[in-house]
Amino acid sequence: MVSINSITGIIVLATITWAQNLATTHPHNAQLKVYPRPTEMPTKGSFSVMVRSPKTEWVPLDIYLAKLSLVNTTSGSGQIQESSMAYFDFSDTVDVEVTYNPSAVRSADIRPYSYGIIPKVRGNTLKFSLAQPRNLVIQVNDEIFDCLQLFAGSIETNVPAANDTDVIYFGPGMHSVSGGVLQVPSGKTVYIAGGGVLTSRVNFSNVHDATLRGRGILYNTPGGAITVAYSERILISGVTVLNPNGYAVTAGQANQLTIQDFHAFSSKGNGDGIDLFSCSDTLIDNIFMRNSDDCVAIYNHRWDYYGNSSNITLQNSSLWADVAHPINIGTHGNTDSPETLDGIVIKNIDILDHREPQMLYQGCIAINPGDSNLVKNVLIEDVRVEDFREGQLINMRVMFNSKYNTSPGRGIRNVTIRNLTYEGTNANPSIFEGYSEEKSIDGVTFENLVINGKVIADAMRKPTWYLASDFVPMYASDHTKNLFFNLTL
Repeated sequence: MVSINSITGIIVLATITWAQNLATTHPHNAQLKVYPRPTEMPTKGSFSVMVRSPKTEWVPLDIYLAKLSLVNTTSGSGQIQESSMAYFDFSDTVDVEVTYNPSAVRSADIRPYSYGIIPKVRGNTLKFSLAQPRNLVIQVNDEIFDCLQLFAGSIETNVPAANDTDVIYFGPGMHSVSGGVLQVPSGKTVYIAGGGVLTSRVNFSNVHDATLRGRGILYNTPGGAITVAYSERILISGVTVLNPNGYAVTAGQANQLTIQDFHAFSSKGNGDGIDLFSCSDTLIDNIFMRNSDDCVAIYNHRWDYYGNSSNITLQNSSLWADVAHPINIGTHGNTDSPETLDGIVIKNIDILDHREPQMLYQGCIAINPGDSNLVKNVLIEDVRVEDFREGQLINMRVMFNSKYNTSPGRGIRNVTIRNLTYEGTNANPSIFEGYSEEKSIDGVTFENLVINGKVIADAMRKPTWYLASDFVPMYASDHTKNLFFNLTL
């Protein structure tokens, strides 16, 4: 825990560090902002990146090492994989030049594919331009891990002053606080400037109207990176999490929480991205997650968090799960006092990968209520799933998993899945399985489901004895009721 006096000291130290490092920033114009990587931060030499505003000089970007995970299915161990990350901000348009240093470029993909960015390739260099902020994966020669995650953001406005008494300011350079945990008071803003790295966890506990923002990085933090507990009107914006020892964000009994323009990578066991427990009125917008467990999970009771979950929106984001699910809903709850997850909206999402050999934990989108949870009123809209390594497109089960649950879920009700597309060949059959006649899946409607260019609908041309679900493919148990595939295009 950090006292207010300690925070004052942090501000002074950060201000000095900011002044010392300012002169090392590369020169750039008002339309382009790049940030220095502290020399203490590890890098990786696979990529060199240059950016420029049109008709100006090229400016190099610093590269950060991002650690990822590949689970060995014989030993169960997570094998650390190395990847690259870089970031910058711009306005109007920007040209980007990426050089792959290990070899010539035989193939180059810029993902998400929905952005339609096709680079010009010459030798081991590729070039492209951007006209709006994008979170990209630049994949060369089909490398899964030795790729470049490039975050091209918008230039910040309303940057706080380092001496603002309502701001806990960290400038460029390395920072930590005593005890490894920064407790944020109500009404305060924690600001990590571009090129700044904080190695301490940020904790919002029983506070209101507080913020964590900037362009900096939370790195190698103890016990996860950010916790929001029993708090309201909290904003997390613009920062990146690298190599946390736990979840990137844990939120329990949070109300009016906003997470936006956020990026996170993880490589360790239980390396979830954003986990919500009994939260309400929550917006997650424009995030990029590449994690060694669920990218985004929405639960009810666990540990000391209790209550229903309601009005939660995840939108405009890209998810890559090296382990488990990109999206997981419903596992944890309160058997003794049953809870509900109601009003979940997932829209405009690109799912880039999903690799999970365990059948119980497959599903790019999983709705798996246990612990007497009821999940109802869910809208999933405009989701694009690229070919993933191993798993299922969708998994809906009212489940009792003895590893995590003390009772089965109560059911899944009223789910609409609109404009979901999948392009690929690696998906296992999706599974829809209710637990019993009472604890069932009831009322799931697909609208404009497209699998490899084929529209799946009850009215599609097919043998009369075939089900539309056969073309997903999907298995739906007898305890799945009112499952429809409609075409509304």
